[in-house]
Amino acid sequence: MTGAECLLHTLAANRIDVCFMNPGTSEMHFVAGLDHVAGLRGILCLYEGVCSGAADGYARMHGSPAAALLHLGPGLANSLSNLHNARKARSPMVCIVGEHATWHRKVDAPLSSDIAAFARTVSHHIRTVETSAELGPAVSEAIAAAIAPPGQIATLIVPADLSWLRAAPPGPTVVRPTRAVPPSENIRDSARIFRSAGNASALLLGGASARERGLYAAGRIAAATGARVFIDRSAPCLASGRGIFAPPKVPYFPENAAAELAGLTHLILIEADTPVSFFGYPNTPSSPVPAGCAVSVLAAREQDGTAALEALADECGAVPELRVWRYNAATGGAAAGDALTVDAIGETLAALLPESAIVSDEMISVSASILTHLEFAAPHVQLPITGGAIGQGLPVAVGAAVACPDRKVVALQADGSAMYSLQALWTMARENLDVAVVIFSNRRYRILDIEMRRTAAPPIGSRADAMLDLRRPDLDFVSLAQGMGVPAARAATVEEFTSQFRAAMSERGPRLIEAVLS
Repeated sequence: MTGAECLLHTLAANRIDVCFMNPGTSEMHFVAGLDHVAGLRGILCLYEGVCSGAADGYARMHGSPAAALLHLGPGLANSLSNLHNARKARSPMVCIVGEHATWHRKVDAPLSSDIAAFARTVSHHIRTVETSAELGPAVSEAIAAAIAPPGQIATLIVPADLSWLRAAPPGPTVVRPTRAVPPSENIRDSARIFRSAGNASALLLGGASARERGLYAAGRIAAATGARVFIDRSAPCLASGRGIFAPPKVPYFPENAAAELAGLTHLILIEADTPVSFFGYPNTPSSPVPAGCAVSVLAAREQDGTAALEALADECGAVPELRVWRYNAATGGAAAGDALTVDAIGETLAALLPESAIVSDEMISVSASILTHLEFAAPHVQLPITGGAIGQGLPVAVGAAVACPDRKVVALQADGSAMYSLQALWTMARENLDVAVVIFSNRRYRILDIEMRRTAAPPIGSRADAMLDLRRPDLDFVSLAQGMGVPAARAATVEEFTSQFRAAMSERGPRLIEAVLS
């Protein structure tokens, strides 16, 4: 077999059955190999950032890696922002990057670059394959690196000639690792802290521990000991909705986070790191954790935090079957003819979101308000921005829909950040993915209005204000979506939005609603 077929067979044998790709000349034999290797689905994306974001969304929901195929250094560079988010999410991913033929690399062709240097910014494992004989083992090595707990990005750089040359047999099947449970003494030490410190102690849940099982165990611990519970803002997948324990996320702004964490003497981390502010602000500490608060680790990132929480709940004497959280009551609805507000959208989403839906959250400035309403929705999961690089919401929705074709995916998307990876709409249409996109259209980088004040920048005039304004001309998301094959409509009143969102929840396939905020 050729090197490309060896690579494809090794991926398929290791249950990597999806590849999000934007190929070029150096990857043509990989593309041709799709006709000869069963079990690997190629999905074309029109921008490399969609490939990396979709592979991230797929991994978060499927629990195993997808592959992303990228063209040379510039293609990898185009994917870096969503690879950054995936790295922060600890998503397993195998990035395959084509390189010039081995004998052509020395001539510094126009597309030549230091691919490994680009990869080092986001990858845990990097290897450039030098001979066709080592290709199969190198692919298996990359897969093993990607699935190492809690999940990593592995980048494999493959010169073009190795794809068409004869290769050795496919690489071996990689044994799937299991996460270790923390030592029992960690459990006992944490239980002692909670029993003695009570409300002055807290858990911070990150990684996989923010899913329903982990939240249930954390709720039991809170009920038994009085300890507080918080969610890491970088948790890649969060269970939410009626009947699910809903601890607060550590707030985005540092003074709000400091107020939430005030009074703590002990903070215990579960698959999370010590909280820090997104940015450095004048006269503001980098971490909101109170001075003198002892920070300890119950479960490291690579360990099984959910099992640790369950063991800790038992150690604290928590009642196993007690439902310790409230069932949220319904909120009042806005009048049908009212202008569309964030709260009206949140109420509609809470009322109509189907059970087991997947919500890709890139709402930016309106996120906190909408997520409060979603605590009243049917049980669902949320996929937040993990690394802060905007442009992930639509690609992550693509990957989640591929991973879970039987579940409705809802992308809640700010208008400015939607433009970073709008090409994802085309892939939604081409693959007929069941994704409903809601664009929050305020025609402004609203989060930057807030940040302008917070950074103590001088008052802005018309020239500076124009750098935050998305008008002149207004973005027409209905036309943009329809131009890429996604049915779309605009909603400016509560009645229009409710009607359109109800239809989107009852029909399969991609659909976009441009929600024009008053």
